[in-house]
Amino acid sequence: MTWSGLAAQLLNGLASASALFLVAAGLSLIFGVTRIVNFAHGSFYMLGVYLAYSATQAWGQSVAGYWLAVLAVACAVGALGAAVEIVVLRCTYRSPMLFQLLATFALVLIVRDAALWVWGPQDLLGRRAPGLEGAVTLFGRRFPTYDLLLIAIGPLVLAALWWLLNRTRWGTLIRAATQDREMLSALGVNQAWLFTSAFALGCLLAGLGGALQGPRVPANLALDLEVLASVFVVVVVGGLGSIPGAFLAALLIGLVQALLTAIGHVDILGASVSLSRMTLAAEFLVMAVVLIWRPWGLLGRPPALARTSTAAAHDERWRPRTRWLLALVAVLALVPWASAAWPYTTVLMTEILIAVLFAASLHFLMGPAGMDSFGHAAYFGLGAYGAALFMQGLALPMEAALLLAPLVPAAAALVFGWFCVRLSGVYLAMLTLAFAQLVWAIVFQWDAVTGGSNGLIGLWPADWLASPQAFYWLALAACVLATALLWRVIDAPFGYALRAARDSALRAEAIGIDVKRTQWLGFVLAGAICGLAGSLFAFSKGSISPDALSIERSVDGLVMVLLGGLHALLGPLAGASVFTWLHDTVARSVEYWHAALGLVILVLVLLAPRGLAGLLQRRAA
Repeated sequence: MTWSGLAAQLLNGLASASALFLVAAGLSLIFGVTRIVNFAHGSFYMLGVYLAYSATQAWGQSVAGYWLAVLAVACAVGALGAAVEIVVLRCTYRSPMLFQLLATFALVLIVRDAALWVWGPQDLLGRRAPGLEGAVTLFGRRFPTYDLLLIAIGPLVLAALWWLLNRTRWGTLIRAATQDREMLSALGVNQAWLFTSAFALGCLLAGLGGALQGPRVPANLALDLEVLASVFVVVVVGGLGSIPGAFLAALLIGLVQALLTAIGHVDILGASVSLSRMTLAAEFLVMAVVLIWRPWGLLGRPPALARTSTAAAHDERWRPRTRWLLALVAVLALVPWASAAWPYTTVLMTEILIAVLFAASLHFLMGPAGMDSFGHAAYFGLGAYGAALFMQGLALPMEAALLLAPLVPAAAALVFGWFCVRLSGVYLAMLTLAFAQLVWAIVFQWDAVTGGSNGLIGLWPADWLASPQAFYWLALAACVLATALLWRVIDAPFGYALRAARDSALRAEAIGIDVKRTQWLGFVLAGAICGLAGSLFAFSKGSISPDALSIERSVDGLVMVLLGGLHALLGPLAGASVFTWLHDTVARSVEYWHAALGLVILVLVLLAPRGLAGLLQRRAA
């Protein structure tokens, strides 16, 4: 790579960083004021791209018309954000943070199908900006003129936000809200108006970022979650609520990705390693390193100690009596015989049992252990790949591969957990996401071992488990035994130590509990149980692909746990069963099933903020 080529790649990195900063600044502003982890922020960005395509096609022939269309799109997305905040999110401010996250995830599903209905499934590339279609010569290479404009826009928006936040009364109130919302409310400030305006401005920035990306990125339905992961990384690396930090983090990540692309390949111990392929994981590697070195981000501040955790506020641990649980297991054991005329029922119930096991392991981590995770699918996928490699790589019997597979995610959790338990809150959740994406990138690119993007096939159960009925009973037995183990651990002294560490780490340490080691062991146990679910999944499908470790699967696990309720041990059973059944039923019966599923989730969140198990508890009381 020549110096001119390196300079050109760095300029590309600056252009990408500038566009990413606009979206990240909006998310950082929203979190700083409302404390909402807005999963729908990527959807507002995606709407900006789609709306810019339509607006510039209609009015973008002239310079004035094009830029007026871009500004109109940004304002329209901001107005939509204000409406969403007033109608939906304002009803969730008294709910725990994770339930607000679930509400915003429902919005992701609704917005995605709305975009599909309006624009269709095809990719749409927007019109080029009039007068900026060409390129200029820099460092001996041709560089797009439009990208130079993007490089300039980032610092201009940063300066405008600095002026707004530091030289206006509204900015003073925003900064006060990020410091002490209770004191601001005591002074008589209308927080509802403040939250709405901050949310609208954040969405406006996301829409502006999407509109500016129209000539560079085709509008497609996957943009929401794609950009959301990168934006979360930028916000966390920069420091939650710090807009200058987001700008610095966007520059850092953009330049690292550009540098890896420019270098291309390096020789390590005689082997050629492709650094350009590492760009898939570069941003998450940067986030992992920064959080390990500086747990609150580059320009963030150490978080204040929480008075109580989300899970501690609702720790009833309600469940039916033992005889009702045994009756439920007996009924489930009869499912294959009762549904002999409908074979698909047995297959669906097997999927539900695997989902319950996945959700139970995540519930154990987030509820009793009090550690939020956005990357739990890493252990699910590692369990699946572990089973495949034990069976195909080491030629072990299926039974041995199934039993040994959880050791792989347990080993990964042993390593990752050592770093994760040193963080808390959103920073902990984002570090789990970083490790999960690093694992996904390795699996996706290690063709010789994992099959790369094609995955592995031929993972069939042993002959005595070949029938759907026999495999269902195996899944039921594994689910019952693993869930009983988790419940036993929760009721054991170790479980009480976990909850003590969750509720008050300082008090737990004062009475002699090794908080970090206790949480670390809980992290490993949750990873091993999740790996068992993954190994069952691999044999139930007969194949495995990198999708098993994706962000989407981690989000599905979060939805299951939160739908069921964090405070109840039966929460994972209720949430996973309902979510899997809805996912299957709605997808087969409704054309725009994402939106229908999102509406159902949104209604459940608003009507049952403590989850389905909490709703059942109130009805039983």
